[in-house]
Amino acid sequence: MSTLSTHVLDTSIGLPAAGVSVVLEQQSAAGVWSEIDRGATDSDGRLKHLAAGKVLTAGIYRLTFDTAAYFAARRVAGFYPQVTVVFELQNAREHYHVPLLLSPFGYSTYRGS
Repeated sequence: MSTLSTHVLDTSIGLPAAGVSVVLEQQSAAGVWSEIDRGATDSDGRLKHLAAGKVLTAGIYRLTFDTAAYFAARRVAGFYPQVTVVFELQNAREHYHVPLLLSPFGYSTYRGS
């Protein structure tokens, strides 16, 4: 059974991004997105157990990070109100980690371990 986690780092301040709301969705064969889980990053910027107790099968998934609320809470103007990362789980037995490096005017992501 696949497991999924994320970690958000605010590169503009060199610290974890705590309190970022995250939504996990899966795309059906018909292209319709369905919410699987939601949560918020902890004080270390981590959301360790997305879809805990649920079976993640091979398929297309989407993580949406509410960056507008995060930056507004810090009284920082940002350019991207949300960051959406679409990825594919190919092996239902692996752990997937999707980190997000964030700043008010840019972001990057990669497949972590």
